Amino acid sequence: MDIFQTFLNGKVFIDTLPLILMGLSTTITLGVTSILLGFVIGLFLALCKLYAPKPWRWLAIFYIDLFRAIPILVLLIVLYYALPFAGIRLSSFAAATSAISMVAGAYSAEIFRAGIEAVPNGQFEAARALGLRPSFVMMKVILPQALVIVVPPTTSNAINVMKDTALASVVAMPDLLKQATQAQALAANPTPLMTAALIYVVMLLPLVWLVSRMERNWSKGRR
Repeated sequence: MDIFQTFLNGKVFIDTLPLILMGLSTTITLGVTSILLGFVIGLFLALCKLYAPKPWRWLAIFYIDLFRAIPILVLLIVLYYALPFAGIRLSSFAAATSAISMVAGAYSAEIFRAGIEAVPNGQFEAARALGLRPSFVMMKVILPQALVIVVPPTTSNAINVMKDTALASVVAMPDLLKQATQAQALAANPTPLMTAALIYVVMLLPLVWLVSRMERNWSKGRR
């Protein structure tokens, strides 16, 4: 049996493709949900770290440092396998979404913090001189500028989140990698895993190119 029959078997590809596509839809749902939740968590933590009273600021800093240090796989296993002993039972999707979005939120918080701090101080001073409320200044003046700044790193973080969804297979979630693994076992052929790898590349490579292009454009704009 040659390499193509082993790793790129056409018959196995056609037979297992429906199962793999089911896993792809689950992966996309998990990834998009985790990205959005991580975005919201990160923005909230960044604002707390920068402007909240000290107790809230310390909690935000502790959260960011803690969840940037914890591997997602470890957190996922704790949420799915350990919490039931405390009377809290999460579905595989809920556990995976919670673990990935909590870690993504910690990284997003630092991205948003850097973006807000990159807005020139003159913007704050001009808003104060006009007598605008701090909340209005943040929502209408500072955040719109900060969000433009953080688009490239936020997109890069979203790519990492989509890749991290593959870890959900350890809690028996029927994501792309899990379905491909099952298809490989059923077909006794590694073609489904190669198919899953190709799908990840096709799905994420355009985003990688997009990030590179945005970073180049941002660098030109700063000169």
